[in-house]
Amino acid sequence: MSHADIFNTFLAESSDLLAVMEDAILQIERDGGNREAIAALFRAAHTIKGSAGLFDLNAIVAFAHALETVLDRVRSGELAVDVTLIALLLDCTDQLGAMLAQLAHASDHDPVAIDERALALQARLSAYSAPHRAAPADAAGPAPALPSPAGADAVVNDAWHVSIRLCPDVMRRGLDPQLLLRELGTLGRTDITTVCDRMPPAPEMDPECCYLGFEVRLWTDAPAATIEAIFEFVRDDSCIRVLTPHCALADYRELLQALPEGAMRGGEILQSCGALTATERARITVAAPAATPRGDAPCPPPRGEAPERKDAALVRVDAQKLEDLINDVGEMLITSASATLLASAAGTPALQETMGLLNRMVERIRDRTLALRMVEIGDTFRRFQRVVRDVSRELGKDIRLEIAGEDAELDKTVVEKIRDPLTHLVRNAIDHGIEPPEVRRAAGKPPAGTVKLSAYHESGSIVIEVADDGRGLDRDRILRKAVECGLVEPGRTLSDEQVYALIFEPGLSTAEQVSNLSGRGVGMDVVRRNIEALRGSIDVRSRSGHGTRIRIRLPLTLAIIDGFLVEIAGRQFVLPLDIVVECLEMPSGARRATVELGYLELRGEVLACRRLRDLLAIGGSAPKSENIVVVRCGGGKAGLVVDRLRGELQTVIKPLGPLLRNQSGIAGSTILGSGEVALIVDAPALLTSTTRAQVPADAASGTALQMSSKETTPCSAT
Repeated sequence: MSHADIFNTFLAESSDLLAVMEDAILQIERDGGNREAIAALFRAAHTIKGSAGLFDLNAIVAFAHALETVLDRVRSGELAVDVTLIALLLDCTDQLGAMLAQLAHASDHDPVAIDERALALQARLSAYSAPHRAAPADAAGPAPALPSPAGADAVVNDAWHVSIRLCPDVMRRGLDPQLLLRELGTLGRTDITTVCDRMPPAPEMDPECCYLGFEVRLWTDAPAATIEAIFEFVRDDSCIRVLTPHCALADYRELLQALPEGAMRGGEILQSCGALTATERARITVAAPAATPRGDAPCPPPRGEAPERKDAALVRVDAQKLEDLINDVGEMLITSASATLLASAAGTPALQETMGLLNRMVERIRDRTLALRMVEIGDTFRRFQRVVRDVSRELGKDIRLEIAGEDAELDKTVVEKIRDPLTHLVRNAIDHGIEPPEVRRAAGKPPAGTVKLSAYHESGSIVIEVADDGRGLDRDRILRKAVECGLVEPGRTLSDEQVYALIFEPGLSTAEQVSNLSGRGVGMDVVRRNIEALRGSIDVRSRSGHGTRIRIRLPLTLAIIDGFLVEIAGRQFVLPLDIVVECLEMPSGARRATVELGYLELRGEVLACRRLRDLLAIGGSAPKSENIVVVRCGGGKAGLVVDRLRGELQTVIKPLGPLLRNQSGIAGSTILGSGEVALIVDAPALLTSTTRAQVPADAASGTALQMSSKETTPCSAT
C-alpha cells in the first residue's frame, strides 16, 4: 500500500471518528455524564491524535492533545459538563473537521483563518485544563509522587513504571512505537530503557517488525487511566503493565512472571533501569518460567486471561473496486439473458434446465454483490441530531429528534445523495413547521416540538419520512401564493394533495419574512429535483394544527433494477418495476377519453393517462389494441398507454452519453438479451405535469383540469 493510500485511509477513518465524537457529545448533552459516551469521545479524539502523529501533522496533534486533556478531566470526574463546555466541544469537533478537510483539499476556508481559529479554541480549552498536570522535562527533581503504602512490602521507587512489550506486527498496522513513548513524555519526565533481547541476527531481521521492548520510569501526577489510555489500541495483542509509585513488591513479582525474557532476566533489567533495588530484586522469589525464545510474540495482556482473538469484522474496500465488480455483475446478467434466449431457440430441454439453474445463481450473485454496497441509514439519521440542536437554538425553539427504522438499508450512493435533501427538509420542518414554545402552549401542545425521521422498506423500495408535530401547512395561503406567481390559474379547484405539491414549485414561498434559513423560495424545488434524479418520488400530507409528513420513496440501488419491458412502435422501453402498480388492456369505449381528454375512469377512480409515444415524441399511428401501465407518480397514480406489454426482466442501468445526459424523462439505458438497446423511462419526470393536474370528479363531463402551462417567474415572499 502506498503512502497516499495510507493517508487517504487516515482521512476516511478520521471522518468516521469525527461523526462518533459529535454523536457522543450530543448524547452527553442529553444524558448528562454518560460514561460510555465520554469514553467513546475520549477514544475518538485520542485515535485522531495518534494517527495524525504518524504523519507528523503537528497542528492536529497539538489541537487534539489540548482537547484530550480536557476530556481526560471530564472522564475522571474532575470537570463537570455544562452547556458552555458542550458548545466548546462541538466547536472543537468542527475545527478538527476543518483541519482534516484542508488536508484533503476539500475546504474552501482560508488556511490562516483555520489556524487562528485553532489557536483561539486551544486558548478556551486551556481554561478547562488542570492548573498543573505534569512536571516539565527539565525539572530539577521528580514531580510529587503518591503516598508510600505502609509496610515493608512496598518498593522505594517513587516513579510510575511502565513496562512495554509490543506485538511484532505493530508497525505494519500503522503504529509507531516512538509515538507511544513521545505521548508518555507529554505527561511528565521519563527515563527510558530499551530492551533488545528479542532482536534476531541481522540476516533474519524484518525491517517491518518491532523487536524492541521498553521499561519506562515516569514522573507525573496524571492518573493511571490517562497513562493506560495511551496504549488503548495496542493492549489487546501486546504486554503493557503500569505500576504506581511505591507499589507493592507483589506487583513487580507479577510483572516479572509476565515478561517474555523470563523472571531472572527481567529482574536484571528492572534493577539496571532503577525500578528495583538489589535488595528488592532478591526478595522477589518466583518460580522462574522458561524464557521465551528470541523473536517470539510478546506476552499476553495482563488483564486475566488473554482475550480471544477475532478476525476483523469489517474490511475497507476501495469504492472504485466495488463499482467495477457491480459493473461486471451487470454484464454477466446481460450475457446470461442472451444465453437464455439462445437456449430457448435451440429447444434443448437439458440446456434450458441448465440455463435456468445458471440464471438463479446469477441472481444470487447479483443480490449478494449489491448487498456489499448497502449501508444502514441510521448513521445518516443520527447526524441530524446536530442539525436539530443548532437550528432549534438559533430559532429559540425546544425541539427533539426522534429516529425510527435505523437498520433500514439502501445503496451507499443513494445515502450520500439524499443527505442534502433531507437536511433541507429537516431545517424546513424546524423553521416553518414547529411553533415557538409560547404558541404551542397556547394551542394546548407541549412546549417541546418533535421532528421524526423514519425509514422502512416497502414494495422493493425504501420509504423515508420527515414528520413534525407543528402547525401544518396553510392550504389557503399556498394556493393564494401559487395564483400570484402564475402557477395556477385563478378559479381552479385543487385537491389538498395538489395544493401541498405546489410547495415544490420554483419561487413559491409562504414565509412571513426572509431569514438565513428560508423564505427566498428556493430549496424545495431542488429537493424534488434531486429526489427525482434518484428515480424517487416525494409527496406531502399535512393537517392544520397537527403537523406535516413528507414521504420520500427511493429505489434501494441505482445500479441494477427489476424492470418491466414495454413496446412502442417496435421499440423497447423499460419502466422500473417498483413504480408499476398494475397493467391492463385498454377498455373498449375508453379510447377517446383516454387519448383526447387525458383521463380514464378506473374502478370508480379518475386516472390521468397519457400515451407514452406522445410523451417521447415517437411518430407513427397507435395500433388498434393498446395497453395501460398504471404507475406511481408523486403522491398518486397515473396511466401510461403503450402498444404492447413484454413482461418483467432484470435491468442493468447504463449511463447515457453526453448528448443525451440531460434528456428529460430518460433515466438511462440497458442492453437486452437480444443485444438491442432499450431506454429506461423516468416516468415521474414525464408525468409530472399530468399528476399535478389529476382529473377531478367533474372530468366525466368532458372538462379536464389543466394547470397553467405558461412560463412562471419566482414569486417573492410578502
